[in-house]
Amino acid sequence: MMNKKNVHVIWSAFPDYDEWGKELRAEEPDLTDDQVYARMYSTNNDYLDDERANLDGIRYNMPILVISQLGLWNGTSSGYGEIRSGKVTDCLCSWYEPEWYVTADGEFCCADHHHDGVNHYWYRVWKDGVTEDQMDELKEKLYENTYTTEDIDALTRPIGPDIAKVYGFELVPREVALAAG
Repeated sequence: MMNKKNVHVIWSAFPDYDEWGKELRAEEPDLTDDQVYARMYSTNNDYLDDERANLDGIRYNMPILVISQLGLWNGTSSGYGEIRSGKVTDCLCSWYEPEWYVTADGEFCCADHHHDGVNHYWYRVWKDGVTEDQMDELKEKLYENTYTTEDIDALTRPIGPDIAKVYGFELVPREVALAAG
């Protein structure tokens, strides 16, 4: 699981057993540990649908760029993908055990845990007016792992600020977030 310092967790596949167990046992004291786990994970999975509903109103007229660092059995590999729909809810899909979060400076990310390691995703939306050639050039840099933060900032923007508006939490400028660790 990720370090939750300076992040706003949107949803995690790792619910806190102590917190959930206390609450579930207060409602039904005779639950076994297995029953607590089953209800905890079932309810938590239902909450993912709630988060999708919460974020359904955030839609962009440009695709969402997904920048990835994949934790593979033989090391890490960089890459990218696109969510052509431009809908933030379409970011909330996974094959493994994800944790979606917004960093203090407004980056929307996912740590997706699996048997070989962790895949890290960073979601950004293309800025209006970016050309196909510019997109292709950045994608090539992402694929070759030769990109810089400046390359990404020049053509895309973070979507975390739009998510923060939905949930009502405050963000801090990147410089302040980096200084805080």
